[in-house]
Amino acid sequence: MDFLTDNLALFMCFALAILLFTGFPVALVLAGVGIVFGLIGHMLGEFPFIAYYNIPLRIYATLGENLIYPAVPMLLFMGIALEKSGIGHELLRCLEVLLRRVPANQAVAVTLIGIILAPSAGLIGASVATLAFLALPSMLQRGYRPSFASGSIAAAGTLGIVLPPAIMLFFLSDLLHVQVAHAFLSTLVPGLLLAVLYVVYYVGAAIMDPGIAPPAKDLPMRSAVELAIYTVRSLALPLLLIGLVLGSIIAGWTTPIQSASVGAAGAILLMLLNGSLSMKMLHQVVVSTAQLTAMVFFVVIAATVFSYVFRYFSGDALILEMMRGLGFGNWGMLLTILAIIFVLGFFIDWIEIALITLPIFYPVLQSLDFSSYVGSPELASIWITALIALNLQTSFLTPPFGFALFFLKGSAPPGVTLMDIYRGVAPIVAIQVLGMALVLAAPGLATWLPIEVVGQ
Repeated sequence: MDFLTDNLALFMCFALAILLFTGFPVALVLAGVGIVFGLIGHMLGEFPFIAYYNIPLRIYATLGENLIYPAVPMLLFMGIALEKSGIGHELLRCLEVLLRRVPANQAVAVTLIGIILAPSAGLIGASVATLAFLALPSMLQRGYRPSFASGSIAAAGTLGIVLPPAIMLFFLSDLLHVQVAHAFLSTLVPGLLLAVLYVVYYVGAAIMDPGIAPPAKDLPMRSAVELAIYTVRSLALPLLLIGLVLGSIIAGWTTPIQSASVGAAGAILLMLLNGSLSMKMLHQVVVSTAQLTAMVFFVVIAATVFSYVFRYFSGDALILEMMRGLGFGNWGMLLTILAIIFVLGFFIDWIEIALITLPIFYPVLQSLDFSSYVGSPELASIWITALIALNLQTSFLTPPFGFALFFLKGSAPPGVTLMDIYRGVAPIVAIQVLGMALVLAAPGLATWLPIEVVGQ
């Protein structure tokens, strides 16, 4: 009996791991495990029933008093508005024209769209499916090899989650106790570096094997004036909106909530300028935002229940003791945590991974000493935040279980097989591993920009 009472937190983790693979909704699994183990603890005299009354207070403290979470619905609104307004189609056409002389111009254009539409990368499934619907049919129609086209779509769809102002970075900043501006800037250079590596690969592959991505022959010719107007309308305005959201937070002019409000208002203005604003469209955006917000916050509430009971059983101290007992040292513990997060990325989206693992592993991450390697404890936290974000992005792409790959298969035309997708993402995963290795070996890639722009 003593063994059971001393290891209730460990049994909670086992139960959670088993139930996650049943396909049952993650939020219900999290809340259910927390409540059931609370009852078991109560029967064993380890969890007083009155402790349940603290859970609503903890949920209110998480959602009601936290200045980051209220920004989430407005960022989701901005992303969904950009997605549904047809701006993505305009961007694709504009970039194809601008890049008409570049080999594999559509693959390069899709990568740039993944960067520009980073705010719409709320969840991996939606991001990948949107780009697949937007670009994959036309790429295949123009003779792109299915594997090559699929790889570029998967890479661009996951790239948005690590580039500001993606919503995942808001959550990581809160869960890892890092400033929002630091979290944004920590992934900007690594994310753009990955984009450059993608483009180099696409262009190089198209030059070496022109059949992999035939040049487009049906692009309309435009005069310089027409092209300038088209570029401003299609490209400059979305970039300006993202710059306002990102820049206002980094400069300290606005709080995350105010910045997200600017983004939501700017998205409505872009819809107006784009000619897609209507009551019907606005209704669709609001409904989609409400549905996605409800899903996200349901997971947040459920994770709060699980985390409260887990910590009541001293689970965080138990995990810290177990990790130290492995004798791996700082590097061993960091790589072990990254490996666990990586494997989870095969099966569930980032929101569940972040809310399940980071509260559990945060005490361990806090105990790691990389000050001499990175420069200071604060810089080490920024560096680890970037590593976790890049690690999640890589895991979503990795065959055979990469979470993003199945969403891509579900959104792809019938002629695209799962093996096509696997072959297409193999070089992308190699690029991701190279990017991760560079950030591990050169922490300055993640810490230089936060220091220069915001300071420690």
